[in-house]
Amino acid sequence: MKKIILIFTSLFFIDCTSQNTNTNKKMEINNPNTPLAVNKTEQEWAKILSPEQYNVLREKGTERPGTGKYNLHFDKGVYACGACGYELFNSDMKFESHCGWPSFDKEIGDGSRIKKIRDLSFGMVRTEIVCARCNSHLGHIFDDGPTETGQRYCVNSLSLDFKGESTNKTDTAK
Repeated sequence: MKKIILIFTSLFFIDCTSQNTNTNKKMEINNPNTPLAVNKTEQEWAKILSPEQYNVLREKGTERPGTGKYNLHFDKGVYACGACGYELFNSDMKFESHCGWPSFDKEIGDGSRIKKIRDLSFGMVRTEIVCARCNSHLGHIFDDGPTETGQRYCVNSLSLDFKGESTNKTDTAK
């Protein structure tokens, strides 16, 4: 029993100490081939994002369910990262999941626009999704989607900007 506790404690300590706590350090991009990778310090992000956006995009916060402006939004266009503008989803990928957050069944392209990261926070095992271009938190992905992909990208509205087809302009809070 002592060995199990020691192993668990060691793994927990290793996981906790491996996380970057230096807010002055520039975010590293895992894929250097990502087009126009965005590397900013946390101070730079804090200057260009609203406090609410910063909390979600940079501190992995979550908006309350049912409160986001894109939750029940079904206009035609493209949803982009709210921090760097990288196009992530188109409106044909969006569906009503009744979970309280915008939901998509896949991302644009070949699966390289969004990074998937194992998330063990809050005693759960989930998959976090972040923008591959700027490492900003978007939400989580689940394998319970109703479409043929079986996936549900559950995304915070504050993590998104919308570029409508009719106006081709970005709807942004920045």
